[in-house]
Amino acid sequence: MGDISKDINSKFVSNKLKALINIKYTSNWLNSKENAFFKPYGISPQQYNILRILRGAKKQIKVQLVKDRMIERAPNATRLMDKLCDKKLIERARCEHDRRVVYVQIAQPGFALLSAIDANKEESFLENITEEEALVLSNLLDKIR
Repeated sequence: MGDISKDINSKFVSNKLKALINIKYTSNWLNSKENAFFKPYGISPQQYNILRILRGAKKQIKVQLVKDRMIERAPNATRLMDKLCDKKLIERARCEHDRRVVYVQIAQPGFALLSAIDANKEESFLENITEEEALVLSNLLDKIR
């Protein structure tokens, strides 16, 4: 089992500081693992998040709603969606009544890509903890926020 003190060769003045550094360190570790997992699919974790949001919506939704629902509030969400459009994974349409409003929806190749990812998502980043520990962790993270 890992120990943040040993991993970064540091001592901490308090357990709260240790926990904060551990959260940041683990977040970075998870980001690296996610990037490596999604690389063969030609998308980023943020693009995957957009595809999942659109799959769950079951219809076209406003771009702003996608941005609001994203796990990681990306200031470059429009650019991420541009890339997904270029790959034909999502479709974009302007509102007829208000040209400022843009709708997006997942395209068939986007559904196919998500299905392939879902079928291959055996790798769990949380395989070292139990369901009960995952619940405690989630509750503690909620409490921090």
